[in-house]
Amino acid sequence: MAASDLHAELDSRLMQLLEDLEELEAKRATLNARVEEGWLSLAKARYAMGAKSVGPLQYASRIEPQVCVCASEGQDGLQQFRVVRASAQIPEEVGPREAALRRRKGPTRTPELEPSSAPQDPLNWFGILVPHSLRQAQASFRDAPENCGEKTVPPLEGSQESPGGSDSRSRSAEEG
Repeated sequence: MAASDLHAELDSRLMQLLEDLEELEAKRATLNARVEEGWLSLAKARYAMGAKSVGPLQYASRIEPQVCVCASEGQDGLQQFRVVRASAQIPEEVGPREAALRRRKGPTRTPELEPSSAPQDPLNWFGILVPHSLRQAQASFRDAPENCGEKTVPPLEGSQESPGGSDSRSRSAEEG
C-alpha cells in the first residue's frame, strides 16, 4: 500500500511540475510576442520619422521607469511578482506663482527648474505629434511585464524533493 501511495504522490507532483512548466512556457511565449511586437512597432516609427529622429540622442539624460516588477518571497516560500506602475502625471498649474503684484522695473530673476516628482511621458521626448506606431511600441513594452507577472511561481527546486521527506538520491542508493 505504501508503494502505491508513493507512486500516486510522485505522479501528482510530476503532473503539477509539468503544468507549471507549461504555464511558464505560455507566459514566456506571450512575453516574447509582446516584445517582438514592440520592436516591430519601433522599427515602423523609425521608418516613418526618420532613422535619426528615434534614437538614443533623443533620450533624456535621466530615465525613470514607468513600470517596475517587484519580486518577493511569500510566507509559504512561493515567489510573488507584482507589477508597479508609476503614478500618473499631475498637470502643472498655469496660474501665477506669486500672489504679490508684479513690478515692472526690478532685478530679473531666472526661473529655477523644479524637479518634478511625477513621471513624464517618454513619448514627449520625440515631439508632440508622434506616429501611432511609436505609441504602439510604448504600449507593447509597457504591457509585456503585466501579462507575465500576475501569478506566484512555486520554487522548482523545492518541488523536486521526494514525498517521503528524504532526498531522492539517498533513496535510490538504498534501493540499489
